Amino acid sequence: MILHHGVESVVLDIEGTTSATGFVVDVLYPYSRSAFGALLTERATEPEVRRAVGQVRDLIGEPDADAARVEEVLGAWLDEDRKATPLKTLQGIVWAEGFAAGELVSHFYDDVVPALRRWHDAGVRLHAYSSGSAAAQRAWFAHTPEGDLLPLVDGLFDTENAGPKQEADSYRTIARAVGTPAGRILFLSDRTAELDAARSAGWLTTALRRAGEPYAREDDGGHPSARTFTEISVVKPARGSAA
Repeated sequence: MILHHGVESVVLDIEGTTSATGFVVDVLYPYSRSAFGALLTERATEPEVRRAVGQVRDLIGEPDADAARVEEVLGAWLDEDRKATPLKTLQGIVWAEGFAAGELVSHFYDDVVPALRRWHDAGVRLHAYSSGSAAAQRAWFAHTPEGDLLPLVDGLFDTENAGPKQEADSYRTIARAVGTPAGRILFLSDRTAELDAARSAGWLTTALRRAGEPYAREDDGGHPSARTFTEISVVKPARGSAA
């Protein structure tokens, strides 16, 4: 069955939705873990690094934590797959540099890029909303097996510029930023709690249930669901029509 949506904007989760969780866990996480030590010791005075380190210290209640302690905490958070903003900021720095150096190439499911191109060509605006930092997302879309996909994307949102992904206010913040009425925004994610938050903000939603993904068998919570992007049809409504 094809799910038909008439919307002006689509907001995309990344991990488990457009891209394999296994790639993030097995490739990107070890890459960042190996780079944290040098980042924290050799580049501690850089504003973004210094700010993130301060956030780590605040979160653990250790204002005097040294680089070794911060690295230890980051490693523990990686093991927990914790969506902590300073972790994502520091990952974003090292991932962006890894992508730029050609050491990393992002992953997209085969059905995703053709769909994104169709929707973009139809005049639908595309955005990403991930727990990964906006910098990491930018590198992710810019360095794919199919080339630079950033021209397809109008905006990148993370837990710092939008807020936590399981809170409705975050989706209201995004709607204001993109300038689209809530009822004309579609959110695609594999996490039911995120979809619930988006629905509470008035968005349309669809759950992605990809085989082999960690949340493939999660209860849909009343949200429409699809196994791939080929099961989702997105068109931009004619001006003045109902959504």
